[in-house]
Amino acid sequence: MADALRLDPKQTALVLIDLQKGILGRQTAPHSAGDVLERSVRLAERFRASGGLVVLVHVSFSADGGDRLTQPVDSPQPTSAPEGWDEISPDLRRDPRDIVITKRQWGAFYGTPLDLQLRRRGTTTIAIGGIATNFGVESTARDAYERGYALVFVEDAMAGLSQEAHAFAVSTIFPRLGRVRSTEEVLKALPT
Repeated sequence: MADALRLDPKQTALVLIDLQKGILGRQTAPHSAGDVLERSVRLAERFRASGGLVVLVHVSFSADGGDRLTQPVDSPQPTSAPEGWDEISPDLRRDPRDIVITKRQWGAFYGTPLDLQLRRRGTTTIAIGGIATNFGVESTARDAYERGYALVFVEDAMAGLSQEAHAFAVSTIFPRLGRVRSTEEVLKALPT
C-alpha cells in the first residue's frame, strides 16, 4: 500500500504536457483525451485555489520549421500541421499566474526556461500529467528526476497512444522516478 500523499502547494507545481488542440484530437489509451483533459482541469483549479503553480506546456515550431529535430529516424514526425494545432486547450482556463512553456521536442526542460521558473519559485515537487504518457510526459519526467525534483505521476490524468505503451511507463519506469497516484489522491493531498 502506498503512503498517503501530502503536497505543499508552495513547493509543488502541476505540469501539464501537450494538452493542445492538435494532440487532444488523437486516439489515446487507456484514458480518453477528453477524460485526461477533464481531470487536468480539476487538478489545475485545485492547484490554483491552494496557491500552487500551474505550468501549461505545449509543443510548437517556427513557421519555417527550422527549430524541428531532423535526425534520420524510422518513424518521422509529420512536418506540417493544421492552423491552431499548438493552441493550449481553452478548457484549462489559463490563469495569469500560470506559466506557459513552449517546447520544440518531447521534453519540456531542454531549451526552455522551465527549470529556471520552477527553481525561482521554490518548487521541489512536480505533479505531472498530459499526453502522451511515454513521449512528452516521460521525457519531461526523466529530465525532472535528473534535476532533483520529486515527482508525482497522475496516472489517470495522462494517456498514451496505446494502452501498452502507457502501462509500461506507469508500471516500469515511473515507480523508479517517483510516486504514481490518481487524480483523487492528488486532490486529497492538497489543502482545501
